Amino acid sequence: MRSIERGTSVIEITGLSKTFVKSDKSKKTVEVLRDINVNIRENEFITIVGPSGCGKTTLLRMIAGLIKPDAGTIEVGGRPVEGPSPERAMVFQTFALMPWASALRNVAFGLELRGTPKKEREEIARTLLEKVGLKGFENSLPSELSGGMRQRVGLARALAVNPTVLLMDEPFGGLDEQTKRLMQEELLRIWELERKTVVFVTHSLDEAILLADRCFLMSARPGEINKILDIDLGRPRTRDAELNPKYAAFKKELWEHLRQAQVEDETLARKVNVTE
Repeated sequence: MRSIERGTSVIEITGLSKTFVKSDKSKKTVEVLRDINVNIRENEFITIVGPSGCGKTTLLRMIAGLIKPDAGTIEVGGRPVEGPSPERAMVFQTFALMPWASALRNVAFGLELRGTPKKEREEIARTLLEKVGLKGFENSLPSELSGGMRQRVGLARALAVNPTVLLMDEPFGGLDEQTKRLMQEELLRIWELERKTVVFVTHSLDEAILLADRCFLMSARPGEINKILDIDLGRPRTRDAELNPKYAAFKKELWEHLRQAQVEDETLARKVNVTE
């Protein structure tokens, strides 16, 4: 198996912190992220795991430019992130497809917004639908597609604008186990073809290991990246990676981290309840 070619830094995050104000009458603040400092390299596949509420999705949305930090900076390709940009495409857990539009139109929509001529954008959309295994479903509405097929449309739509960075927020979380495993294999195949820089949030330990070059382990809230695992299982990667003795060791380490983070989170919650 060949190893990934390490590229230059694409995403640089320095001193990133975020605090939200509760929407209830208390108006209390909740520190979600604290002092995040990481670099993500070109063509690298990063997974992020951590206990619920640790700020994984907030971090992803900040890279996307959907949320502004309170402190710190995010640079993509050497340029500060100041808002959404086509160079950073996001795939959500919910399919977020236009229900009245065909698969082809959904995939081409981002290109349509950019003013790409109809013939060109439809050619790109057809090519990507074929790449994600949906040739012949170009004219199907989302309601006529299975959950896994709709998520393939969402992935094709994100790839259509040819982003530098692909941000994925638990994209397979709502799928049944069989479909989820098929989509993981499909993503590995497509990543080998496209070699995008991917940042992928997940609750699944197996998914985090199977897909990643590196896995960022986050602490309980306020979220900090307190460990980074190099998942040296080689590329191209298939399900056979699960048979590698290293795989079990990685999974054990991830679980021990999450269990400890959960214990710390519950201990902190009890202390807060006592003082309130």
